[in-house]
Amino acid sequence: MDIVITGATSGIGTETARVLALRGVHVVMGVRDIAAGKDVKETIVKEIPSAKVDAMELDLSSLASVRNFASEYNIQHHQLNILINNAGIMGTPFMLSKDNIELQFATNHLGHFLLTNLLLDTMKKTARKSGGEGRIINVSSEGHRLAYHEGIRFDKINDPSGYNGFRAYSQSKLANILHANELARRLKEDGVDITANSVHPGAIATNIIRHNSLFRSMNTILHALPGIAGKCLLKNVQQVILNFQKQRNKI
Repeated sequence: MDIVITGATSGIGTETARVLALRGVHVVMGVRDIAAGKDVKETIVKEIPSAKVDAMELDLSSLASVRNFASEYNIQHHQLNILINNAGIMGTPFMLSKDNIELQFATNHLGHFLLTNLLLDTMKKTARKSGGEGRIINVSSEGHRLAYHEGIRFDKINDPSGYNGFRAYSQSKLANILHANELARRLKEDGVDITANSVHPGAIATNIIRHNSLFRSMNTILHALPGIAGKCLLKNVQQVILNFQKQRNKI
């Protein structure tokens, strides 16, 4: 079984990659920092010598990088059972991506949206060949409920006036959910044996909040509580793995 997971150099992504490797899955980590990705790979292989783990460069804030990753993956690998869209940033000051799109919307939603589309044909071929169900998992957040009152401000995505870092994050998480819902509907309508789901992993001290000083302070507190951070991380990873396990039981 082959799985692609984004944002695997820290937090939920790293632990999910480790647990999947432990279960004998071939894990391809899409990572912005390739050196950090190789470090994670080495750590996993040291613990699990039989692990099949690869790290490939992927900057989700750059549409060109997403296209390069997908092109290389489709050339190097001929199957894909599960795609876990996990990477994300949170609470950033107003910034534009390389494509001049608000950074959180670009990274959390548009990058994953494009990645999914570019890998979908490979997933369809894999589902037909294996006779098993493919699965697309968007790691979203209950924070989507705190988006702007208009929901997704399509006409103001790149407008710095009235920008709120957390609401912009919530907006991107709402987009993750709407993407999964609509994709699931279309796949079912077309009779494709691939499901699309969004999951809320729960609150956890991870690197996603590195851009916001308030959330960094909360992160420090969480890490200071003995055992809490580790237990929370395990519980959150279980939410993602549960989605994976339901799929594997059908193959």
